[in-house]
This record gives sequence, C-alpha cells and structure tokens, in this order.
Amino acid sequence: MKKRDVEVMAPVGSFESLTAAINSGANSVYFGIEQLNMRARSSINFTIDDLRAITDKCHSHGVKTYLTLNTILYDHDMRLMKTIIDAAKDNDVDAIIAMDQAAIMYAKEIGQTVHISTQINITNIETVKFYAFFADTMVLSRELTLKQVKKICDEVVKQDVRGPNGELVKIECFVHGALCMAVSGKCYLSLHSMNSSANRGACKQNCRREYMVTDKEGNEFEIDNEYIMSPKDLCTIGFLNQILDAGVSVLKIEGRSKGPDYVQEVVSCYQEAVDLWQGDVPYPPEKVTEWEERMSNVYNRGFWGGYFLGKKLGEWTDTAGSKAKKEKIYLGKGRNYYDKIKVGEFELEKGTLQIGDKIMITGPSLGAVEFEVKELRKEYDPIDLVVKGDVFSMPMDHKIRRSDKLFKVVDRT
Repeated sequence: MKKRDVEVMAPVGSFESLTAAINSGANSVYFGIEQLNMRARSSINFTIDDLRAITDKCHSHGVKTYLTLNTILYDHDMRLMKTIIDAAKDNDVDAIIAMDQAAIMYAKEIGQTVHISTQINITNIETVKFYAFFADTMVLSRELTLKQVKKICDEVVKQDVRGPNGELVKIECFVHGALCMAVSGKCYLSLHSMNSSANRGACKQNCRREYMVTDKEGNEFEIDNEYIMSPKDLCTIGFLNQILDAGVSVLKIEGRSKGPDYVQEVVSCYQEAVDLWQGDVPYPPEKVTEWEERMSNVYNRGFWGGYFLGKKLGEWTDTAGSKAKKEKIYLGKGRNYYDKIKVGEFELEKGTLQIGDKIMITGPSLGAVEFEVKELRKEYDPIDLVVKGDVFSMPMDHKIRRSDKLFKVVDRT
C-alpha cells in the first residue's frame, strides 16, 4: 500500500534531457526559457515557442511541467516577466517556480499556479503560512536538518496550512546535485568580482576555482588541500526514506545544465528508491551501494549528504570538474534508421569504433541509450573496426534520427 504520492522532479535543459526524464520515470520536470531563470547562461534554454511541444509531450506521459522564473527582477524586466507567465498559462504549464514577489503576484492575478523557489529561503512554518496565500508547493532552504524539515511538514498538517488549490501545502526539497556555498544559492561573489550576477542566472562560478593566498609582503601560498568554496554534490539516496518519512512530497534533482545521461541515471535511481519506500521495503545497503555506483558514472563532484543529518560545515570537492567514473567521447551522428531490419546508420566524424565498445546515443526523441556494440557493417559487409569518415551501420532496437549524437563510453583515467 502506498504511504502517499511522491513526486520525483527532473531537471531538463534540452529536448534530449526532457525525453530522458520521461523515459526514466520522472513525475515532473522543471526547465527555463530564454532569460529570467537561474541557469540563463549555463544551459541551452528553451524558448517560448517550445512551450507547447514541451507540455504536450509531458502531459501525454502524465508528467507535470514547471517553468523556472526564479531570478531577481528589475523594473525593466516586468514586461518580459509578464510575457513569460502569460505564455506559461496559455500553453498549460502546470506551475511557475518563482522567487521575486512581482512574479508571484502577477501569477496570482492571472490564475497561474506558482511554486516558491528555494531562493526565498523558507526555514520555518510561519513563512510557509505566509506564502500559502500564493502557492501550493514550496521548496525549503537547503541548509535545514531533517529534524527541522520534519517540524515544518508536521506543522503544515497540524495547523491545516492550505494553498490556493484548497489542499495541504506540499513541501519540496533538493535531494541530489550541485550545491552552492551560499545560503539557498543566493551568492554575490560573481557580481562583486565580475559584475555578472548569479542571482540573474549569470554565475561565473568563482567558487569552483583554485586559489592562492598572498600575504602583505607578497608571499604566495597555494591552497592545495581542497577547493575551499566548492561543495561536493548533494546525494541523499542513502537516507531518502528518512526524508520521505519526514513528510517531504516533492524530491527535486539539480542539473538543468547536465546531459541526458545524467538525467536518466539519477532520476532512475531516485524513482527506484521511492518505489521501495512506497512498498514498505527496507532499504538494503547493497541497493544503496548500487545506486551510488551508478550515479558516480555520470557528472558529479563527489557526494555528501548535505546538512540534513546535522553537519555544521560543508564537504569540499578536490577537483574543478567532474569526478564521474565514466566519460563520453564524441564519435559522430546518426544518418538513417531502417525500421524493418532494426538497423541504424551513422557517420563517424572522429576517432574509431570497434566491436565490444560501449556506446551511448542521445537525441531529442531518444533521450540517452547505452549498449555494447555487437556487430558493425560497412556497405553490407561485416567489419570489426570503423574509422573517421566511415559510414557504417549496426543493429539496434532504438529508433534513431538524423543528427542524433553517437558517443563512446570509456572508463575515466
């Protein structure tokens, strides 16, 4: 028997990631369009013209759609903000995610459902009660402990706090992905150092760099033990059952600038974990190990459990980029797919490919699929190796389209 409905929310920054989210069992997706979202510069955002295609595709699979409009807004943004929210309503977007009161108020005025962004930094039940006049779902601050989260969830029920839809307010928490060193992501380093505001979606990621310390006499010392402002990625799958037991209804995964392979693997793992919890099955340690191993193969900066379990300080990464155990090497693009014989045709633009290699293919209608090469053919003849410039084919169950991307998946050295 289900304890209650739980929503696994996937990040999407492209149609490839959107398909991957749907294929991996996401209950909802969140995305940005053009400007006025916190990933305006770091991901390939959709446009207003994409909204109908996104909502139609998601709703046909029973997946909810949330549009992020979660930056600081200035007076000159008001027209664009209203245009985006109007478009969200016209195209049946389920909710916008907002932090600026101007966006929240306008959404309320036109009857567009709104969710409260983590940038608001909700840390207590009284703030939940205030925003319940405007929103049905609220993302809590990322710095809360499980005890604090549970207290808020319990008080929602105890005090019967309901949103505009008449139902109890849903509490949402980030459970996986990149973390900012600043409280709830409200960082000003990039603005101060490069006049490029993180709170306008233009973070230059000062925190992800190595630094030197210079004393007043000019002596320099390299800080070589850790990237002292760059947190490891949040990973809560080992105690996700405790987060759900606390009363959290929506599990948010960070990563709108990540690829479809990241979306597919991470969402799949968390959906499996939720299914176990809903079935009243205890968390077997070997299953947690398996999930963490699978997620370590895609983009990550190392994992830690955040502040949920009472840590006073963050855990810092020791590298600037990803620590994924696997990496993708671009090889080429799809050319054709022959339905009757289930064969895909590709052109190799770089590198080599041989039987036994692990490959990944990504595309807007495909998402991300990974498998081992069992057979290769060139001009109908079986071969063991293809090289740059070759047009070749291989059997595959997944229908590819022109320009779908082909990668070789290798162990990272």
